[in-house]
Amino acid sequence: MTDNNANPDSLIVKPKKSGLAPLILTLVELLRQLMEAQVIRRMDAEKLTESEIERAADSLQALEQQILNLCDVLDIDPADLNLDLGEFGKLLPKSGSYYPDKSSSESSILELLDRLISTGIVLEGDVQIGLANINLIDLKLKLLLTSGDRTS
Repeated sequence: MTDNNANPDSLIVKPKKSGLAPLILTLVELLRQLMEAQVIRRMDAEKLTESEIERAADSLQALEQQILNLCDVLDIDPADLNLDLGEFGKLLPKSGSYYPDKSSSESSILELLDRLISTGIVLEGDVQIGLANINLIDLKLKLLLTSGDRTS
């Protein structure tokens, strides 16, 4: 027996409730803004040619537009991509408030990551991956995080 008064819209799964899409878009936006900050740093240091600057700008704009398009399709407010991490601050700075190597009124995780990448940092650690209390993979990691060629 069916209900003739049932609203067909109530049967549609709302994209906002579909799990990982907002988190993935948040990570992509974080990476986009990190790349933008690195491009700005290299422009300021005059390490990019006009052609490289133009290609980087076009690519960053295209990526930003794709993020906005996906937000629209998935019914996600782009402002929701900026996570509030409590006492650690926001994930992303307010639009237009962060410029590499300039102090800002409110710190963000993006600003911290950008400065760590520019300074260079080495992270080491052990990771164990498994399931059902069975250790299946042991990883020993050493990560060099830098924006320049410091592999020596």
